[in-house]
Amino acid sequence: MARRTTSSSTGSSPGPRNRTPQPLPRRRRTFGDFVKAFGAFVALVVLLVGVPGALVVSVGWPLPHGTPELAWLQQEITVGTFIHVLTVIVWFAWAQFTACVLVEMKAALSGVGLPNRVPGAGGSQLLARQLVAALLLVGATAASLTPGLSQLGQSLEGNQRGSVAVAQQTPGGLFGQQQEQAASSAAAAIAEQAANAAAHADSGGAHAAKEGDTKYYRIQPPEGRHHDSLWEIAERHLGDGRRYKEIYQLNKDRTQPDGSKLSEASLIRPGWILEMPGDAHGGELVQMPDEAPKVSEQVQQQIHDYSQTGDHAQGGGQKQQAQGGDRDTAHIQLPHQRSGGDQGSGHQQQQNQNQNQQQQREQAGSEEGRGFSFGLPEALVGAPLLAAGLLGALGRRRRQALWQSALGAVGGRRGMEPPIPTGSAADAQDALLVGADPEGVRLLDLSLRGLAAALAAESRPLPTVYAAWLSGNGDLHLQLAQPAGKPPAPWQLGQDQTFWMLARTDAERYEDVDTAAPYPGLVSLGTMDDSRLLLNLESVPGIVSLSGSASDRAGVFASVAAELATNGWSDRMTITLVGFGQDLTPLAPSRLRHLDDVEALVETMEAETRQRRGALGAAGHDSVLTGRTGPAQHTRWAPHLVLLAAEPSAEDAVKLAELAADASRLGIGYLVGTESGDLPGAAWEMEITSQGKLLAPLLGLELDAQLLPVEQQRAVVELFVEADPEREDANASAPPFLVDISEQGRPAVYARLVGPYEIIGLETPDGERSPLMHEALALLLLHREGVHPRVLSSALWPRGVTEDVRDALVERLRGWLGHDPDGTPRLGTDATGRLTLAKSVVSDLDVLRSLYHEATQGKGVNSRAVRGRLLTDALVLVRGPLLADRVQGRYGWLTHEIIDAQLPLLVADIGLALSAFHLEKDRAGQAIEALNASLNSAPGDERLWNELLRATHATGDSERLKALAADLVSRSGARGLPPRTEALLDELLPTWRSGVAAAG
Repeated sequence: MARRTTSSSTGSSPGPRNRTPQPLPRRRRTFGDFVKAFGAFVALVVLLVGVPGALVVSVGWPLPHGTPELAWLQQEITVGTFIHVLTVIVWFAWAQFTACVLVEMKAALSGVGLPNRVPGAGGSQLLARQLVAALLLVGATAASLTPGLSQLGQSLEGNQRGSVAVAQQTPGGLFGQQQEQAASSAAAAIAEQAANAAAHADSGGAHAAKEGDTKYYRIQPPEGRHHDSLWEIAERHLGDGRRYKEIYQLNKDRTQPDGSKLSEASLIRPGWILEMPGDAHGGELVQMPDEAPKVSEQVQQQIHDYSQTGDHAQGGGQKQQAQGGDRDTAHIQLPHQRSGGDQGSGHQQQQNQNQNQQQQREQAGSEEGRGFSFGLPEALVGAPLLAAGLLGALGRRRRQALWQSALGAVGGRRGMEPPIPTGSAADAQDALLVGADPEGVRLLDLSLRGLAAALAAESRPLPTVYAAWLSGNGDLHLQLAQPAGKPPAPWQLGQDQTFWMLARTDAERYEDVDTAAPYPGLVSLGTMDDSRLLLNLESVPGIVSLSGSASDRAGVFASVAAELATNGWSDRMTITLVGFGQDLTPLAPSRLRHLDDVEALVETMEAETRQRRGALGAAGHDSVLTGRTGPAQHTRWAPHLVLLAAEPSAEDAVKLAELAADASRLGIGYLVGTESGDLPGAAWEMEITSQGKLLAPLLGLELDAQLLPVEQQRAVVELFVEADPEREDANASAPPFLVDISEQGRPAVYARLVGPYEIIGLETPDGERSPLMHEALALLLLHREGVHPRVLSSALWPRGVTEDVRDALVERLRGWLGHDPDGTPRLGTDATGRLTLAKSVVSDLDVLRSLYHEATQGKGVNSRAVRGRLLTDALVLVRGPLLADRVQGRYGWLTHEIIDAQLPLLVADIGLALSAFHLEKDRAGQAIEALNASLNSAPGDERLWNELLRATHATGDSERLKALAADLVSRSGARGLPPRTEALLDELLPTWRSGVAAAG
C-alpha cells in the first residue's frame, strides 16, 4: 500500500516511507567517547571512594565517641574543632552526591521514567547525571539518559523544552487540554518504559536517523511543565508546530498501549506512543522501536505491535482520508455529550432533526439539477445565530419605518409596503430566512439570564466565562476560567469543574426574568463537528490577535461585528470598528461606531479605561460581572468591544497591550488583526486560513470559521439601507400585487387570511397533511414575489427536512391547486427559481390592499362616491387578526414577518380615510362606527384614538367626550397619555384633567 509522505525540515524531497520498523544502525564509538567514559569513571571513583577514604585516613571519625556533655560545649574552640565541623559537612555532601549517583544509575539502567530529584541536590545531581551519562556512553544504556552530553552546562530544568508559559495562564489549558484519565497500572508501567526508548544523546546529530526512517515518541507526563500537545511535539521535533497534522494523521485511530485511540474530539495522554515523520529530531525523545535496550521483551513487543497498526490494520483508511478531508480535532476540549440514558429518546430525535437541518443547509447548489438556477449564500445559511440576529434587527428596522411613516400622514400614507429586495439582496434575505435559528437565540438568552438570576438569588457572583459551546442537540456548555463550585439548578457540572452544562429541555422551561444580560460579549467564531463555539471577547485577559491575509481576516471581522451588533443575548453595547466597517454601521447605528485610525482609538480607550476603573472603585465592584448581578446598575457595565482590522504599529501595539492588560475586569475586549501573527500583549492567538479554517493551536482549536464575505456583507447592508425610515422610495406605496376588484376579476381560488383561515374554491385535503399544505399556501400568499424552496422548507420544518420530503410537498401542493383553464399550473416557478402563485389564486389581504390603493390612488381620487364604496368594502373584509385560528405550534415563520405590523396599520389607514370621508359630510356617527371597527384590529394606534376624539367632539355630546377621555386615561395606565393626545384633549376638552382627578 502506498505510504504517506512527509516534508522534510531540511528541504529535501520526501519519499514514500514504510511504516514497518527499520533498525537504525548503531553509531560506532569513537576514541573520544572512550576518553570521556574513562574520565567519568575516574571522577566517580575519586568522588565516591577516594573522598571518604581520604577523610577516614586523614581525619578519622569527626563526631564525639560518647554522649556530649555540657562541659564539652564549653571547651575552647581550636583548629581541630573547625576541621571536624568541615569534615561533617563534607561527609553530608558526599552522601548526597552518592545518592544522586545511585538515582541516576537506577534510572539509566532500568530505562523507566525520568530520574527522581534528590532534595536539595541541584548541581550535585546534574554533575552525577553527566558523569553517569559519560560513563555509559559507550554502552547501549546511554541512549536512555536525559539529558545527555549535549546538555552539559545547562540547568537541570533546562533539559525539557516545555510549552509556552502563557498556555497555563490562558485558555490553552481550557480549550486544548482535558483532565488526565487514569489507566491501569500495567498499562502505565508499559507506557513509562516506552518513554525511555528515546535515543542518541549527541548534540552534533551524528547519531540521527536517516531521512525516511520510522521514529517513535512517547508522550511525557506533565512533571514540572505543561501538558503535552501535538502542536508542541511538532514544534520541538519537526521545527514547525503547524506540522502537528502529520503526526495526527500517522497515529489516528491506532490502538495505544492502554487500549484507547487517538481520534476526533479526543486528547493525547501521557504514556501514549506516537509515530513521527522521518525527519523528526531530538535524540532523547525519538527512537526506533527495535532500539529500546534494557527494557523487557514485553515492552519491545508492545512497541512492535503499535508499529504494525495503521495502514496494516485500517486498510483503506488513507484513501478515505484523501476523499473525506479529515481534520485534526485530537486535542480539542469539546464538551462531552451526555450518555444516552440521560438524553432519552427525545434528545435522539432532536439530534436527528438537527442533522436533517444541516443536510438541508448543505443543499446550496442542488436545485440546479431540478430546474432551479441558483443556491443561497452558505456563509449566512450556516450561521444560525448571526442570521437570527440580522433578521430580527431587519424586522425591527422595517417596523420602525412603518410606524414613522404612519405618524407622518393620516390618509394616502406612503411606505405601506417595504421595498422588495432583488438580486443579491434577495438571495441574502432568503439565506437569512433559511439559516436563522431564533429559537436557539431565545433559549441562549433565557439560559444566561436565568443563570444570572439564580446566582444573584444565592448571593453568588457570576463566574468568568471564556467560551460557550452549543452542541448539536441544543445543550449549552459554559467553559469557566476556573472552578466556581456547583452551579445552581437546573444547571449541572459538565465533564469537569470548569464546565457548567444546561440541557435544552431544561432551558425550554426557563421564563423571562428581569436581569441584565450576563455575558453579552459572546460571539460565534465557528463550528467543530456538531458544536458551535462562542468566544467571550469581554473576558479575554489581554488581546485576541487574528492573523492571516487581509481578505480572509475581513470576513471574520465583519461576521463578529455583525453578530455583536444584532445578537439577541445582550442589552446595551458599544462596538468600535477601526480600519474597516464604516459601511456596517447601518446594521445598528446605536451600537456600531467607526474610528479612522489607531491614534484616535488609543486616545478614546485611555479615557474610557480610566473612567471605568474609577466607576468600579466607586461602586465597590471588583469587575463588571459583580455589577451586573447587583441592583439595577447594570447599564453602567455594558461591554465595549474594539475590533481593529489593520495591524497597529509597534508603538501603538504596546499601548494597546497596556490598555488590554486590565480590560477583562473592566468589560472591554480587543480583537486585533496582524499580518505577522506576533502581537505584543496577545493572550489568545488565532489564524484564519484561505480555506476558511480558524486555527488557534495553543488553545487547541481548529474551527470551520464563521465568515461574512464582502459580497454578502454588501447584500445584507443593502437590506438595512432599503429599510431605513429616512429613505425615500417612490414605489413603496404600491402593493406588490394588485387584483382585479371588478366582477370580472373573480378568482379561481380565494383564501381568507384576515380573521379565521378559510379557503374557497378548493377541496380540503384529506389526512394529516392538510394543516401543512394550508400553512404552505398561506406563506405563498403573503409573498407574491415568490418563495425560494429552501425558505419554504425551513419555514415549515424549522428543525430540518430532507430534500425529497420538501419536493414531495411542493408537488402535492401543485396538484391541490390545480391548473387554470389554459392549462397553466397555479403553482409555478419563476426565472430565479422561486415558487410563485398564479393571479387566479387570491387572498382577502390582496383584495384589502387593492381596494385601499384604488380608493386613495386610483378611481377613488376623482370620485367621492367610488372612494366611499371602496373604503367601506375594504373595512368589511376585516374580520379579526391575521390567521386568527392558526394551529398552536405552527406558523412560527410569522415572527420573521412584518405583516403583524402592516395589517393593523393598513386597517387603521382604511378607518381614518373612511372617517374623513364621513366627516366631510358631517356624518360623525358613521365616522365613529368606522373608527371603532378599525380599533378592533388596531387597538394601539394613537391616530385612531385621536380621530375618534375629533369625531366625538363633532357630535356636540360633551358627556360622551368626557367618557371617551376617561376611557383613554384608564387605558394609558402608569405611562400616561401620549403628548399628542394630551394636546388634543387640551384643545377639545380643557377640563379633562380635573375630571380625571375627580374620578381618581
